[in-house]
Amino acid sequence: MLEYGHMTDNLKSYLDQIRACRLCEYEMRRAPNPVLQVSDSARILIAGQAPGNLADVTGTPFNDPSGVRLREWMGVTEAEFYDETRVAIVPMGFCFPGNDKKGGDLPPMKRCAETWRANVLAQLPDLKVSILVGSYAQKWHLGKRAGTSLTETVRNWKAFKGERMFTTPHPSWRNTGWLKRNPWFDADVLPELRRAVRDALDS
Repeated sequence: MLEYGHMTDNLKSYLDQIRACRLCEYEMRRAPNPVLQVSDSARILIAGQAPGNLADVTGTPFNDPSGVRLREWMGVTEAEFYDETRVAIVPMGFCFPGNDKKGGDLPPMKRCAETWRANVLAQLPDLKVSILVGSYAQKWHLGKRAGTSLTETVRNWKAFKGERMFTTPHPSWRNTGWLKRNPWFDADVLPELRRAVRDALDS
């Protein structure tokens, strides 16, 4: 599912192309179903990994417990989160990649970002804050500045604050142990993230 808020004809046409994409069809276990939320008036970018199972089934990004946690991290309501005129949700892979043998999500399909991502972001001129969720998004957006581990990249969050980028782990409940081992994330990062998000939404 693609959400269409206010946008230029060029962006809408580009998103129509994404919706029709079948490049990875024969490598996927399910039919392609791009799930993202985009408008050229968006103030906040959520750069995630790929839609999960429930997002794929419902066509709504972060429509699962990880979305609840992400909204808590951001300090936003569900209505604010799904307001496509203010919040863009653009994962590294637009379709659900399937599950691994342990029940976790497989990595996003690489071809997706290579084909579509740069042109989508180039048409979002009003972004004030970018939230890089997980290592796949962090490596794409930060390049060589990303750390050798997710923990290193997130711990170095102040290095990217001046560019209005925040690095976070994935809000999956599988990462509850990581959050317990790294209490500085809740104490130091989240207050700054919430302040930046609120400033962006209210500006």
